[in-house]
Amino acid sequence: MAEATAETVDVAPPRSRAALVGWTAALVSACAFGTAGAFAKPLLVAGWSAGAVVTVRLGLAAAMLLTPGLIALRGRWHLLLKQWRPLLAYGVFGGAAAQVAFFNAVQYVPVGLALLMEYLAILLVVAWVAVRSRRLPSRLTQVGIVVAITGLVVVLDPTGMVGLDLRGVAWGLLAACGLAVYFVISARPMELPPLTFVSVGLAVGTVTIAIAGVVGLMPLRASFIDVVFVGLTVPWWAPLVVLALVAAAAAYALGFVGVQYLGSTVASFVGLTEVLFAVAWAWLLLGELPGLAQLLGGLVLLAGVATVQRGQAAADAR
Repeated sequence: MAEATAETVDVAPPRSRAALVGWTAALVSACAFGTAGAFAKPLLVAGWSAGAVVTVRLGLAAAMLLTPGLIALRGRWHLLLKQWRPLLAYGVFGGAAAQVAFFNAVQYVPVGLALLMEYLAILLVVAWVAVRSRRLPSRLTQVGIVVAITGLVVVLDPTGMVGLDLRGVAWGLLAACGLAVYFVISARPMELPPLTFVSVGLAVGTVTIAIAGVVGLMPLRASFIDVVFVGLTVPWWAPLVVLALVAAAAAYALGFVGVQYLGSTVASFVGLTEVLFAVAWAWLLLGELPGLAQLLGGLVLLAGVATVQRGQAAADAR
């Protein structure tokens, strides 16, 4: 009995620490991603195209992370060639496509609906995991999925959104596909250091958008005039720096760590909290106070996330 107890004590703390690291990284990542809309909006209003905003955002983030990322590689350059497929998928879909599609979507439909469509990605993730494992999620996980989506719908309140532009719907669904790839690729076992993978992936995403712009597949339009933010006139580069440092570099790096520890299913549902953080940032930075329904919906969403996590943990323990 004593040996069994000692063995249990040895195993439990690492799992607890892993869960703590995963949840902390995923929540801080969601909080950082939640700032994107607030800081990108003044640039879009000032005449920037979505492609230009994302190019500079990802490019600056890649530049910030690339040097420490390559140092972490410690000369194992062959790993980059070995991992070129997930790097390409992460950069093209998880970085470039997801971000460009979302910023394009908000130009045609309300931000709330764009977020709702983007986070349809969680259904794609669950479906992908079910197909790969050839088994349905547990009943507890299924209940958590329904509860979380219900909370998300309450937070975003899509019932009042009429006269939808189909272009916005199409962009929103493309963003969902990109976000699903982001979660699935991030959950794969990686030989590359996380910082290396994220920095090179963001560089790939930046190059992808730049090439698309050069060949005329998407507009790359910028306006180098002062922008209005939080009632203040600030230089055009100020929100871009915050977007690159917080909503890209920190968000992607921490998000990758979170998915590595939590897995794609749980991490994708924790990512739903980005909506709550986006609402909070909009309140703090733009003065858009959330209503009682949004606050209640947020609590329902968090309850759903917790249920999904518990269901996934129970399934993994079998």
